Amino acid sequence: MEEDNQCTKPHAILVPLPLQGHVIPFTNLAMKLASNGFTITFVNTQYIHHQITKSQPNNKTEQDDIFVAARKSGLDIRYKTVSDGFPLAFNRFQNLDQCLEGHLHVYPAHVDELVGDLVQSDPSITCFIADTFHTWPETIANKYNLVNVSFWTEPALVLSIYYHLDLLRQNGHFGFHDKREDIIDYIPGVQAIEPKDLMSHLQATDLLSPMLRIIYKAFHEVKRADFILINTVQELESETLSALHEKQPTYAIGPVFPSKTTKSIVATNLMSEFDCTQWLNAKPHGSVLFISFGSYAQVTTKDIEEIAHGLLLSKVSFIWVLRPDTTSYEETNILPVGFDDEIKDRGMIVPWCSQIKVLSHPAVGGFLTHCGWNSILESMWCGVPMLCFALWTDQITNRKLVVDDWGIGLNICDGVKPITRVEVEEKINHVMSGKLGHGLQKEIRNVRQTMEDALALNGSSQKNFFQFISDVKTKVQTRN
Repeated sequence: MEEDNQCTKPHAILVPLPLQGHVIPFTNLAMKLASNGFTITFVNTQYIHHQITKSQPNNKTEQDDIFVAARKSGLDIRYKTVSDGFPLAFNRFQNLDQCLEGHLHVYPAHVDELVGDLVQSDPSITCFIADTFHTWPETIANKYNLVNVSFWTEPALVLSIYYHLDLLRQNGHFGFHDKREDIIDYIPGVQAIEPKDLMSHLQATDLLSPMLRIIYKAFHEVKRADFILINTVQELESETLSALHEKQPTYAIGPVFPSKTTKSIVATNLMSEFDCTQWLNAKPHGSVLFISFGSYAQVTTKDIEEIAHGLLLSKVSFIWVLRPDTTSYEETNILPVGFDDEIKDRGMIVPWCSQIKVLSHPAVGGFLTHCGWNSILESMWCGVPMLCFALWTDQITNRKLVVDDWGIGLNICDGVKPITRVEVEEKINHVMSGKLGHGLQKEIRNVRQTMEDALALNGSSQKNFFQFISDVKTKVQTRN
């Protein structure tokens, strides 16, 4: 019997998109699958691996394999790296279009070669779990007779909009320079949405940009996946998920977090973390505003200036994550002259920190966020209301969920007129001390409870996760 179990133990290759916001949920998924009987081979690009290693204290040599601690804890997770086609020193974000062209035309061949070598050396590999944004999963999965699983790391709403690009085209809301501006009310499972709330890529005018060509191909590929996993909660997006499930087997398994939410045993940060705990310990309960615009998005210098002045006017305590490349790769002195002197001990500015660790601290009472999906999930889990400053991609649409649909955040500005310091001050004070803030607190407590219930033993996310495992095993048997 033991031998039979060994033979049928699922073995999956996981390939995230090479961006921190995608590597983190993929790492958490790898841990969750391995904790439930899977063997995992996790594949990072050499560049992502290099950045993770470089960010670790003293560049620890054991970080040549980021899953060493996971294996010591008894999980069967192997680790491989693959070239994305560019030298390590090449700046992928400064040369984004070139990088995206490489993602379309060069990277797939490297992944194909690695998967071929892995399958040849280990016939137990049965499953291929790739980021939905990849353009080649179906081709590679079919070539090596692997079950094809697409993992979507953003909300179901965003997936459904991309999934139905053909409907947007047919109705004139996408694919035309002179697009319709009326309400979109024909996407299955999606409540009426305004064009201004679509992802920024679908509001672009260059319809042949590398980014849009990736989107066209990726969302053609996802329709051929055997299964779709989504890092969301059934009860929060039930109609959208039901409509997607009618098309393909789709499982809401989120939020996909480490077992100890505030600390993963696997390194995923591309930048060194600053520890804010001691500073936070000295602050009153709920008095600190946390500000971060994620690991990648850039903000204009003018917006940074207005936010900085709004912070000064608000008089609240804050931690502000300002990456060296927050506004550009050349500009370094981006804060108003004298800002550091004025904030004294009520403000802390750091280049990077553990976001979940800060959000879970009792002193934190609000989160000014760019609305990346990981940030939203973490803020909801920690019960922290949000001030939304969406910048691009899915963040525009995520903002709609937070503010308009779930009522757990406020817009920092209307998105039409430029952000102003007066508005920033007003919204900060609303969230941190006003009656409006108390209302947000109540709503976010309800959402937090929904998430907890979903992750409970008989909760929807757990049921969906175990149903997925069962369905994968059945699929593997039918293929063999």
